[in-house]
Amino acid sequence: MSASWKQPLFQICLLCICCRHINTNTLGSTEVPQVPNAALPTRVRSVVLKGENHTEEIQLHEPVNLTLDCTWTGNQKKLLNISVYWTKDGKEIQDTQRSVQLENEQYTLKQDFRIVSEDNLGNYSCVFGTDAKIDFILAVPQIGEMRDKPIVSYLGDFVVIYCKMEETKPEPRTWIWYKANGTEKILIAEESQRYEIHNEGWKTKLKIINLTDEDSGSYYCGAEYRIGTSMSHVELKIISFIEPLKPFLTILAEVIVLVTAILLYEKIHSKKNNTEEENVPNAHQKNELPQGEAKELEGNNSMRQRKV
Repeated sequence: MSASWKQPLFQICLLCICCRHINTNTLGSTEVPQVPNAALPTRVRSVVLKGENHTEEIQLHEPVNLTLDCTWTGNQKKLLNISVYWTKDGKEIQDTQRSVQLENEQYTLKQDFRIVSEDNLGNYSCVFGTDAKIDFILAVPQIGEMRDKPIVSYLGDFVVIYCKMEETKPEPRTWIWYKANGTEKILIAEESQRYEIHNEGWKTKLKIINLTDEDSGSYYCGAEYRIGTSMSHVELKIISFIEPLKPFLTILAEVIVLVTAILLYEKIHSKKNNTEEENVPNAHQKNELPQGEAKELEGNNSMRQRKV
């Protein structure tokens, strides 16, 4: 009797033990594992400040554990203790304020930062009281070639816009293109029949065909890295084929007006001279007629005197 109930009881206990090892979580509730700090590369940047301020630029293309090490040689006061803290983009970082002692005639401040996304980039500053500060500007590699003047092309024609990253910098993972629409940037789809995008390592190009007036504006190329995107832009201006001729046509019109004015002046001046020349002989005739009559009278008088 006792053996009959012991066997079912043993089976129940064994079933409970097995159920404890069954994972009851569903697939939808599984959390994405976080990347541990040890999996990220580590970088250290140290700066020794002998004055009041200094700016250090740091280019990052992938997530890192970044250690910023600040050393300040101090000023004439040489206080035994000073208050120090860290800021990001001008705002104090929480729980970073502390007091450091003067050691070996200098103050040292070190902080570890986990830089894993574009939001973590920016301006980090170690501040020594109110006397000194070191700025660390964290950014993705910047596109070196910047075009100041706009690209000019013609209606109905095509244009090719280039964008290039220096090959001494890390190679971008890919490139993207945008067109400005007011304050927004619209992603240019390569599938469009009027756009052709060709990416090749450190450079990219965008070809636009059948240009219209609406194609004028700002275009942005973006070099994408694991930690963020580096942007550059260029202006495109679309004009008609007659546009370059406008200065020449303006000069030509001015020349025609000037030549016409000169010809009119010459014509009027010539007509006036001809009129004056016609009037001069008449005046001479009027003056000579009395002189002839006077001579005739003188001749008649001399004849009369001889006869007498």
